[in-house]
Amino acid sequence: MQYTYTPKGTCSKQMIIDIDEVNETIKSVKIVGGCPGNTVGVSKLVEGRKIKDVIEMLKGIPCGMKGTSCPDQLSKALEEIINK
Repeated sequence: MQYTYTPKGTCSKQMIIDIDEVNETIKSVKIVGGCPGNTVGVSKLVEGRKIKDVIEMLKGIPCGMKGTSCPDQLSKALEEIINK
């Protein structure tokens, strides 16, 4: 199933997350906007991983003085998905 999330407090504008609900894994992530190298890198690193593992890995990562980051916002999006 595909989910769309609008990040808050980051340069990225949208996250499109494709989830394998049966295995509770991430099939793919596309981050629109933000720093291309970082967002593509994060997307590739989380593919095939368990949703809960990715949340633990990325939650709380800051970007400068923003208090959040694209990885942190991805963890928030994934939390929303599993709490539905």
